[in-house]
Amino acid sequence: MKQKFLILSLSLLTFFKISFSQPPKREFRGVWVATVVNIDWPSKAGLTTQQQKDELIKLLDAHEKQGINAIMFQIRPATDAFYAKGTELWSQYLTGKQGQAPNPFYDPLEFAIIECHKRGMELHAWFNPYRATFDGKEENIAPNHITKTKPSWFFKYDGKKLFNPGLPEVRAYITQTILNVVDNYDIDGVHFDDYFYPYAIKGQFIDDQAAFLAHNNGIKDIKDWRRYNVDELIKTINDSVHAHKSYVKFGISPFGIWKNKSQDVEGSKTAGGDSYYGLYADSRKWVKEGWVDYINPQIYWSFETKAAPYANLVDWWSENTYGRHLYIGQAPYRVNATKDLSWRNPKQIGRQIQYNRANARVQGSVFFSSKSLTRNPLGVSDTLKQNYYKYPALPPLMIWLDSVAPNKPQNLLGIEGKDGVLLSWKLPEVDNTGEKAYGFVVYRFEGNQPVDVSDVTAIKKIYYGDITSWEDTTVEHGKLYTYVVTALDRVKNESETSVAFKTTIKKPKNR
Repeated sequence: MKQKFLILSLSLLTFFKISFSQPPKREFRGVWVATVVNIDWPSKAGLTTQQQKDELIKLLDAHEKQGINAIMFQIRPATDAFYAKGTELWSQYLTGKQGQAPNPFYDPLEFAIIECHKRGMELHAWFNPYRATFDGKEENIAPNHITKTKPSWFFKYDGKKLFNPGLPEVRAYITQTILNVVDNYDIDGVHFDDYFYPYAIKGQFIDDQAAFLAHNNGIKDIKDWRRYNVDELIKTINDSVHAHKSYVKFGISPFGIWKNKSQDVEGSKTAGGDSYYGLYADSRKWVKEGWVDYINPQIYWSFETKAAPYANLVDWWSENTYGRHLYIGQAPYRVNATKDLSWRNPKQIGRQIQYNRANARVQGSVFFSSKSLTRNPLGVSDTLKQNYYKYPALPPLMIWLDSVAPNKPQNLLGIEGKDGVLLSWKLPEVDNTGEKAYGFVVYRFEGNQPVDVSDVTAIKKIYYGDITSWEDTTVEHGKLYTYVVTALDRVKNESETSVAFKTTIKKPKNR
């Protein structure tokens, strides 16, 4: 009995040691890059093109070092654009004047996609579907902005103009705006945040009675009708995006609470605001119906928050994923920046990541926001780099989009140069569905290590695109190395390994 107990104890110890020392090979590690009022990028409106590019490269370099593998890039903060190929006007937060293009001209979204992909990061195009103006400063709105050419499409709330979601022509316009990006850019995902109907403000009311009378579709309660309007947009966007490009992911980051248990027995053990009644956003329904590929609730509370404990909400959402992906929205912006003492504990974010990883239905995290991570409050960024995100990771698979792996790379070769080992290979053959490879993973094993692609410590490079070479500049004189390369498709299914290439470094690296 004692022997069996000892064996079991050693097995568990080994399991926990491996689990703790090696993070998962597949995990979504996202960060929001907010452009509205220049929260994250660019640092201010009106910078030169080169300054904007330099800032974005610096930002992405920092996140690559932190282990981030997905950028939620805000490209339409207020019915404006950080991209060229569409109908929306250039954003004032980019050039300083709405409708004014960058000079010298460049396309920020196209530039960001290229820079993200070479770093092994997905780019999810983040849209605010309904917000039309961010403030009441009419003098900043261009004469040909849609709020002026189609004034009947909007209502005013708290001094801001918002699209009226109850108008079918509004939903059609928003859908087409998003499809312009899907069709014209090599994005990996379409992303919405939590802004649907506005957050309630005392003394304000939503002026949509006329639209309700004209388009209620037999729904008697205006509150139910508002939820129906949001549902219709979500369903339409999901169907349309996948019809245009089946591999593009669609996800939403709703307010962290769907309903409280006091409001509905199926709600969470919380006592805070909610998306269902407060924003007319039935966020659980979108997952249940399969209208999103991932749900990314903003659980911006600590474990110790009484009204909305972090653990309670993670548990609730994990029990309501209905087979879709769950990424948790986390709040480094609150670290050391609030009176809540629990956020002055440098271990709060790390504990949250550990809690997420202990739940098989949680596939990752998204952090708000970029600036908060790069400021490194209480060493949060250092903790990611040195511990939780120490090794690269692939995004989790979405088998309902595609479950077929691409063919493996061909003819892996290497030569020892003055700076290291230069690897090259040939693109794999197109698979029987006509799909090409869309990225590669390079693995390196030292000495007599067996080739084991489940070993995350062996991953040396992940990138997306069809570049078929990579130089390893971290080799050491006299060591034996074995390299293999795998191919990825658009959904990040991974092929079998190439034939291995082995080499012993013969000369010291050039200094």
